[in-house]
Amino acid sequence: MEPQANRESHRAPAAAEAGSPTQTGSPTDGALVEQVLAGKRAAFDDLVRRYQRQAVAVSYRLLGNSHDAQEVTQDAFIKAYSSLATLQKPEAFGGWLMRIVSNLSLNYRRSRKTRSQLPLDDLLGPTESAQQAEAAGGSSDWMSQSGDPAHLLASQEMGRKLQAALAQLPEKQRLAIVMFTIEEMPQKQVAEALNCSVEAIKWHVFQGRKKLKELLKDHL
Repeated sequence: MEPQANRESHRAPAAAEAGSPTQTGSPTDGALVEQVLAGKRAAFDDLVRRYQRQAVAVSYRLLGNSHDAQEVTQDAFIKAYSSLATLQKPEAFGGWLMRIVSNLSLNYRRSRKTRSQLPLDDLLGPTESAQQAEAAGGSSDWMSQSGDPAHLLASQEMGRKLQAALAQLPEKQRLAIVMFTIEEMPQKQVAEALNCSVEAIKWHVFQGRKKLKELLKDHL
């Protein structure tokens, strides 16, 4: 089974809770996982549609290449499907999948000899929620602050500089920044993806932001 990655969109659905139905009355992640394990393969297609954009977006942030991100995402869904019986908490499918995506992306990045740099201005610019918060003169949450480097990018050059700065962060700080600050995934889902507590995620994000500001201080 080879789900196809969306080649047109790299933005994750903002503020979507892990495991929540996409429409009123639609099954939760846990229910879909149980259906797949019971032999209803079509239920996995629903999980693919639910998480495909988010998976591609996370992989792209780590790889900086859309083609590689699509390939890794497809591999991640295949691995998730074949390993679904090992998932102890079916309702935690979203975080579990993002952990697979991030691990495969990092492994791919380490093994890749050459890296293609792509313009990242659109993908690393201010998120919709941050723009709305700024327009209202406020902040959407404790991370969406005007001084956050992840929300101050207005050019391709800055996009490349952020990508380079992200690469210098410790792995968990980089993943926490990518998933929570940039992709705006729920803290609980990020914690599940990185196999740590929500408090640990807050700490990784805080330390990652601090390091990014230091690395980008001459450009902000």
